[in-house]
Amino acid sequence: MTRFADIEILHYKVPGFETLPLRTKLYIYHLAEAALWGRDILWDQNGRYNLQIRHLLESILPKTDNEDFWTYMRQVWFANGIHHHYSTDKFQPQFSEEWLRQYTDDETLISVIMNPEVMPKRVCQSGDDLIKGSASNYYGEGITQQQAEEFYNRMKASDPNPDQAPSYGMNSRLELNTDGTLQENVYRIGGLYGAAIKRICGELEQARDFAESEQQKKVIDMLLEFYHTGDLTTFDQYTIEWVKETEGIVDFINGFTETYGDPLGLKASWEGYVNYRDAEATKRADLLSANAQWFEDHSPVDERFKKKECKGVSARVVNAAILGGDLYPSSAIGINLPNSNWVRAAHGSKSVTIGNLTAAYEEAAKGSGFREEFVIDRKTVESMNRYSAVTDDLHTDLHECLGHGSGQLLPGVDQDALGVYGATIEEARADLFGLYYIADHKMTELGLTPDDQAWRAQYYGYMMNGAMAQLVRIKRGRVIEEAHMRNRSLIAHWCLEQARYCGECFGTKPAMELVRREGKTYLLINDYITLRQYVGQLLAEIQRIKSEGDFLAAKTLVEKYAINIDDKLHEEMLSRYETLHLSPYKGFVNPVYTLVKDEKGNVTDVKVSYDEEFDEQQLRYSRQYATL
Repeated sequence: MTRFADIEILHYKVPGFETLPLRTKLYIYHLAEAALWGRDILWDQNGRYNLQIRHLLESILPKTDNEDFWTYMRQVWFANGIHHHYSTDKFQPQFSEEWLRQYTDDETLISVIMNPEVMPKRVCQSGDDLIKGSASNYYGEGITQQQAEEFYNRMKASDPNPDQAPSYGMNSRLELNTDGTLQENVYRIGGLYGAAIKRICGELEQARDFAESEQQKKVIDMLLEFYHTGDLTTFDQYTIEWVKETEGIVDFINGFTETYGDPLGLKASWEGYVNYRDAEATKRADLLSANAQWFEDHSPVDERFKKKECKGVSARVVNAAILGGDLYPSSAIGINLPNSNWVRAAHGSKSVTIGNLTAAYEEAAKGSGFREEFVIDRKTVESMNRYSAVTDDLHTDLHECLGHGSGQLLPGVDQDALGVYGATIEEARADLFGLYYIADHKMTELGLTPDDQAWRAQYYGYMMNGAMAQLVRIKRGRVIEEAHMRNRSLIAHWCLEQARYCGECFGTKPAMELVRREGKTYLLINDYITLRQYVGQLLAEIQRIKSEGDFLAAKTLVEKYAINIDDKLHEEMLSRYETLHLSPYKGFVNPVYTLVKDEKGNVTDVKVSYDEEFDEQQLRYSRQYATL
């Protein structure tokens, strides 16, 4: 096990890989290679000096045993750049500038690495100009937020079919010409990141020979066309074909996907990922998919915002075969795509819960002492120990499979109408959907929970995390900036305020409150049934905001409940967590796949091993998959 700074590195297994047919193994192998060839793209997207800094740091490694330097190197590897993968704050090296000058005289790199005031945030979420405040490399030097917003608003305004408009700006860097005009430098073969994309396409072409169906081949063909042209209409057609492909054992994501790294929420980071179906566990997701219309019809949101027909809801529980780009080394445990609202509405979406990653997290959490320290009493700890493994996975399924796919925008509402608050609102919407329905008797009726009490463990764990426990991931004096953390904070603090208000009005105990016992703060839930009602009320309001594109209401909710931190509570959480000697962030080392050949050079098998450690893997990836 590798630990450094606030990180713990885990290995994940690929169960059953050895028993797969050779053809399927080779399909996974080449898709995995395609996922790894995009590594340098993400590094460059995360900051314009990241690749130069990585090359410099890796050249120093053989020359020193300085522990502070090695810690910094590992932090930079883990984050795919010089900013923390979650907080997006710039790492501050513990070695001195004088020490670094032994190895380089590049004044620009020295300044970027050592000066805390240079490029301090990868993603800035506050201030007069979010682009100028962000170090991410999606916009050329000198471009302002106003210029970028006007540029893309003009694109949207001129679209002849706005209800099916592509995700403008998704796959390009916006750059400033010498005459002051703006132009997009598109990610494609022959364009920006062309060398990396060419290698990705080479592996996709080889993977195509081992595809399980004609539909999988069609998906790859459309993706190859997109990589060659950079055309966003082609990308939408690719995603439609990808959504249709639900029969294969193997599936993958490869491309410019999530927009969390862009302060304006327009431009997508590169990620690659390959999975294969866990047939037994997928029965759980199949039950949810089969009942998608029931969940939509019984949602507490306004009828205007409900889908009259849930189309193409596909979900599965999978095992990750490889993690790449923005999903490596730190990965999501559930994914729902595509992000295009009109494609979702017309063609559906696909959701996965990544079973072998959640299993690795669960194994790492055993015996940590976390629940014993932060949960209010033994009875609640026992409930969480009994139920949380089931309810955590089920909440992820509900979030990804149905939450993101639920509801609809009203006609004419721009999918980017919520701007910088959009990601937080969307994650809150999906989480609230999951929380609302995990407490429904339908879960027990479908056999997804063992009884009608299990959901209480999920509620306690979720609200405790949002209200207090997640603060251990944030440095003193900072605010909450990451969209998923903001979402959890918003839900927990809105419910706390609602409970306090209703308790005062009716002279009763609040449904949920923070209490002090023996000098420590705990979450106390007095009334789970009422708390679920609050969840339903907030879900209805969040869906209204999303469906109507109500920017001001989104801004009010996020800024009131999601961002700010009580300093005394924060200090307490950090102090208590420190005594446990745990790492608040975890990530993964990928398995290693090796082709086995006979004496004639024919491939006879694909072997998997788990022996490679974090440092070794990062250095190998830098040697083997360097393109930019």
